[in-house]
Amino acid sequence: MNDLFIRRLDLDWDRVEERSYLRRIPALQGLRGLDFTTPVTLFAGENGTGKSTLLEAIAVAYGFNPEGGTRNYNFSTYDSHSDLCRAIHLTKGYRRAEGGYFLRAESFYNVATKEMEYADPRHPSRRYHERSHGESFLELFQWRLGGGGLFLFDEPEAALSPQRQMTLLAEIYRSAQAGSQFVLATHSPILLAIPGAVLLSFDGGAIHPCAYEETGSYQITKLFLGDRERVLRELLAEPAD
Repeated sequence: MNDLFIRRLDLDWDRVEERSYLRRIPALQGLRGLDFTTPVTLFAGENGTGKSTLLEAIAVAYGFNPEGGTRNYNFSTYDSHSDLCRAIHLTKGYRRAEGGYFLRAESFYNVATKEMEYADPRHPSRRYHERSHGESFLELFQWRLGGGGLFLFDEPEAALSPQRQMTLLAEIYRSAQAGSQFVLATHSPILLAIPGAVLLSFDGGAIHPCAYEETGSYQITKLFLGDRERVLRELLAEPAD
């Protein structure tokens, strides 16, 4: 039985304006529906392929604040989210999430500021601004991740060293084993290796399942580490006249 919090999404393009830029994103153009079948789903692909756009729409459709945080966060510093959330219908599972978090790396500063404002004696602030960017991310993950939550992360590796990314991989894996659900958009070849995850590539003009070794993040990292000198020579060569 599928006991995930989000089991499926359906997209009604009739609710998207004809002139919307969303209709020009190749990977999203043919999307009508998407099933979630495992506790961890990973969105992979180049910049601009629609990963973050779709993840944001899922988060807002589920009830999260567009800039991030828990479902209790309600603020806006800049209204930049797309209209895709209004076109998405989510099929939810029978379980109710005990917690959850939507992380957008680009707006975490704003969320950390609000977290201090929302704090009270029963819910003291974690004081993320008093830590380094990477330490604040890791503190957030270790504080929030537990069993029975829904976690939507957009490029969570942004502030983390490779070693800390491996720490996060282990935290996500353990939390998923304990009943949480994750949907991540990531370029990290480390996070893309989470055991048991479904990888969905947004490259090639359509969303499709792919193997870890087929992701651009893996292939390019392997190419660079395997023949660094050659890659650097080609990158830094003077252009031909």
